Amino acid sequence: MPTLLTATNPFDQSVVAEVPYDSPEKIDAKVRAAAAAFSQWRCLTLNQRIGIVKEGLAKMRAAGEQIALDVTLQMGRPLANARGELATMFDRAEQSIADAPAALAADVLPKNGFVRRIEHEPLGVVFDIAAWNYPLVIPINVIVPALLAGNVVLLKHSAKTPLTGIAFAEAFGALEVPHLVTNLTLTHKQTAELIGNPQIDHVSFTGSVEGGHRIYQAVAESRLIDVGLELGGKDPAYVAADADLEFAAANLVDGACYNAGQSCCAIERVYVHQSLYEPFLEKSAALLAEYQLGDPRLETTNMGPLASRSAPAFLQQQVDEAVARGARLLVGGKIPEGLTGNFYPPTLLADVPNDALVMQQESFGPLLPVSAVANDDEALAKMNDSAFGLTASIWTTDGQRADSLAKRLHAGTIFQNRCDYLDPALPWTGWGESGKGSTLSPYGFYHLTRRKSIHFRDAT
Repeated sequence: MPTLLTATNPFDQSVVAEVPYDSPEKIDAKVRAAAAAFSQWRCLTLNQRIGIVKEGLAKMRAAGEQIALDVTLQMGRPLANARGELATMFDRAEQSIADAPAALAADVLPKNGFVRRIEHEPLGVVFDIAAWNYPLVIPINVIVPALLAGNVVLLKHSAKTPLTGIAFAEAFGALEVPHLVTNLTLTHKQTAELIGNPQIDHVSFTGSVEGGHRIYQAVAESRLIDVGLELGGKDPAYVAADADLEFAAANLVDGACYNAGQSCCAIERVYVHQSLYEPFLEKSAALLAEYQLGDPRLETTNMGPLASRSAPAFLQQQVDEAVARGARLLVGGKIPEGLTGNFYPPTLLADVPNDALVMQQESFGPLLPVSAVANDDEALAKMNDSAFGLTASIWTTDGQRADSLAKRLHAGTIFQNRCDYLDPALPWTGWGESGKGSTLSPYGFYHLTRRKSIHFRDAT
C-alpha cells in the first residue's frame, strides 16, 4: 500500500501536496470518534445545530481565499471561478439551513384519542465520498443537511483534491461538538473496507458510473444501508424553431465549456431545429474561438486545464471517432502542442450521428457535438436515446412546448432556456445511470434520516 497521496497541479505537473494515507489504526480511531460525536450531536436541538453549523461555515469563509486557490492548484479551475464556487457553496448551505425546520419537523396526523406523528430521525455516521470537479459544492450538498439532521460525516475527498477535504475537517471538526466532519485519506481498497464497517450508517458517492456500481456492490455485499449516488450525465439540449438563437448559443456554449466541461450537468449534445442549424453553428463557432486557455491563476484565463492527465487523449478519441463517422469538425478538435498542462481546446462538431461515442459516452470536457432535427418528436427521441438522465434543456419561447416535452423527457431536471445549473431549492436527482437518491431542497434531508412512527392511544 502507498504511504503518501500525491496531488499534482494539472497546469504544470508540479506537486501541490503530499498527504499521508490513514493507517488502519487511524481509520478505526476516526470512526470511533465520529460515532461518539453522533451520540452527543443528535441530542441537540435543531436551533443549536444550526448555530454550530454556521460557526463552521464562518471558519470556511475566513479561510476562503486560500481554499479557492487550493481548488485552482489541485484541479485547474480558473481562480475567479474557484471563488465563484466558494460563494455557491455558501448559498447552498444557507438554503439547507432555511429548508431544515420544515423538512425535519415531525408530520402530525390528528385523530381523536390518539397521538400519531412521523419523526425524521438521524441515521448516524454518514460516509461521504466526494468528487474533484466541484470540490466545494459537492461535499456541502451532503455535509450541511447531514449535520442539521443530527448526523456526523466522514469525508473521503477525491485523490485529486485532498486539501479541500482537510479544509472541511478543519472548519467543522473542532467546534463545540468535535469530530462533526472528519477527513479521511484512503485508497480504493480502504474505502471498500470502510463501507463494511458496522458503524457506517449511510454512504453518499459522487463520481463515475463505474465507481458508483462498485460502491453500490460493496454496500450490498456487507450492509443493509442506503446509498446516494450522483453519477454524471450526457445532458442534451434542444434548440426549437422559435428559440432566441443568440441567447441559446451563448448559454449552450457556456454550458458546454464552463469548468472546461467537467460538470455532471454540462451540455454534452445539442439538437437544433433544421431551420436554425447553420446559424447556430456559426454563432457557436465564434463564441468557442474566444476562450483563452492558460494558467488558471491569471485573470485573463477563462478555461484552465483538465484535471486528469488522461482526459485529453480520451476526448481526442471521441472526436476522431465522430469525424470518422461523418461529423464535421468546425472548431478545435486537436490536443494543443507544446503545453505541459492537460489542455483540450473548445471543440465544435456538426452532423454527429446519434450513436457516435461523443453522443453516448460522458465526455467531461469542452466538446459541443451538434445534430440537426426536423421537429420536436425527433428531438425528443434523440434526447431520450441515452443511458443517462440528469438534466435536459429546451430552448423555446413557447411554454406549452416546453411543458409537453418535459413530461416525456427522461431526466431528473428539465430546464427551459437554462442549462448547467443547480437550484438548491429543487431536488438534484438522476434517471438511469445518472444515479439514485436526491440532494438539495427539503428532499435532500429524506435519505439522510429514517422515519419513526409514533402511535400512542389514550388509555383513559
